[in-house]
Amino acid sequence: MKFADPKNDLAFKKIFGDENHKNILISFLNAILDFKENNIIVDVTLANPYQVPKIPELKETILDVKATNKNKETFIVEMQKKDLHNFAKRSLYYTSKAYVSQLPKGNNYSVLKKVYFIGILNFKIFDSKSFISRHLIINQETNTQDLKDFEFNFIELPKFKKELSELNSILDKWIYFIQKAPDMELIPEEYKEIEEFQDAFGIATQATWNAKELEIYEYMSMKEFDEINALRTAEKKAEKKGMEKGMEKGMEKGKEEEKIKIAKNFLDILDNEMISQKIGLSLEKVQSLRDKDIL
Repeated sequence: MKFADPKNDLAFKKIFGDENHKNILISFLNAILDFKENNIIVDVTLANPYQVPKIPELKETILDVKATNKNKETFIVEMQKKDLHNFAKRSLYYTSKAYVSQLPKGNNYSVLKKVYFIGILNFKIFDSKSFISRHLIINQETNTQDLKDFEFNFIELPKFKKELSELNSILDKWIYFIQKAPDMELIPEEYKEIEEFQDAFGIATQATWNAKELEIYEYMSMKEFDEINALRTAEKKAEKKGMEKGMEKGMEKGKEEEKIKIAKNFLDILDNEMISQKIGLSLEKVQSLRDKDIL
């Protein structure tokens, strides 16, 4: 049995954005946001349920998952596999855009509901050791959350180090599933008694996919591989260029220091203009050396 990689955009959207298996997304959201008792999500409406995209459209498509609960709060879940160095700003943009889009004509601000952003990252973005972090707007003086309509949650997959036997919560199991599903051949015993995971593994089973889905999945995997290679190549070129510039600056610095050394020997013999012309230092630099010599 072969499971698709949930970190692949198409697989992620297919697993967590399935209209017929909303229980998967509900379980995931409740685990990530630590919702319990009165806050627990019991149903969601998918704003963009899964459909097989067309290859020509994929260049501009962000395959995130968007949903609302019975309180009309919005949830945006996005999987980002490669670090393009702008994810934090992009999360701010999409969250604010989702917030503003709720406002009907007439500017009735009271209808605006909270927006939750959940970013699942296959790279590190913050200095903290925890694999999950929650970001709120906090009053610096009172340490209270007076502005409550924005919440950002980030999961940094490389920081999650638990083994299968160490999974203690539904949150642990979801993160492990996203990380390790493509390496599994069977559904682990730790998952078999939980309906949401049975459904998630079932959807991830590639043998049940149609030819078009498999084609798009492979296309996105190759596209991502090419983008990562292009990024690495660009970084290596930039690093090489930086080293070359550093060497040039070092050589120039050496020349400058030698000129200063010679100029100091002529301060008592020649005037500033003559020293500048003969040695190649600016008049300002020569005067600066003379001032220091006087002191």
